[in-house]
Amino acid sequence: MTREIKTPNMTQCLVAGGFAGMAVDTALYPLDTIKTRLQARNGFIASGGFRGIYSGLSSAIIGSAPGASMFFLTYEQIKSSLSSLPAQQQPFVHMFAASAGEVAACLVRVPTEVIKQRLQTRHHNTLKGAVQGTYAAEGLLGFYRGYLTQVVREIPFTCIQFPIYEYLKLAYARRMGRPIRSYEAAMCGSVAGGIAAAVTTPLDVVKTRVMLSTKGVGQSPEYSGIVATLSRIAREEGAKALFSGIVPRTVWISIGGFVFLGSYEKVKSVLLETGLLSHR
Repeated sequence: MTREIKTPNMTQCLVAGGFAGMAVDTALYPLDTIKTRLQARNGFIASGGFRGIYSGLSSAIIGSAPGASMFFLTYEQIKSSLSSLPAQQQPFVHMFAASAGEVAACLVRVPTEVIKQRLQTRHHNTLKGAVQGTYAAEGLLGFYRGYLTQVVREIPFTCIQFPIYEYLKLAYARRMGRPIRSYEAAMCGSVAGGIAAAVTTPLDVVKTRVMLSTKGVGQSPEYSGIVATLSRIAREEGAKALFSGIVPRTVWISIGGFVFLGSYEKVKSVLLETGLLSHR
């Protein structure tokens, strides 16, 4: 007998997504710092090496819960509204839902990501200094430096990750003849995340360079534009530089996929089974 698949409501999505975002960003922050410093133009050692690997954690925490909540709220609602489409079209539904989720999440995530990466690479020493310095140099738009780059990076990532994730969950559940458990969904998320992370590393390198670029009054930023940055890195540093940080990124996101999606599925299932926050 097939159990009815329940869709979480808005409040449940916000709570489960927020918990998952906080869990993964806090647990795996050192790997993210190492990856960012490997991708910085100044190099790993000049950007701080292994020192202060929790620099910028406060900024990440501020953005992690609302960003993840926005993603899952958008993803779940779109996926549910299009669930009546034929099975062969569901991978495209997951691509579209995940892409829309990322566009929404980046509105919250990008400002905190800009500040976080500038703290990680020691452009600034304090959260207050990073915020004030970014605003003084570039105004409010400075907090959204790299927004388009991040969206362009995240959409291919999610278009790879979530169809694989949903397929693995469905295939495993069919093989076992029962609904998938949270830790099993976490393993599916780990595999899907690792594959997506490795494939999209060049876009992540571009995003890091653009976000770390600053400009003074009347000056142009060091890196600007996705295609231009890709071409410049390949020309000046070789194609190998586009895969800088691929190992920590893949490890980080593989583990992160386990923690992030596993936490989300667990909290979501608890909320649905107990009826907590079930008011609509």
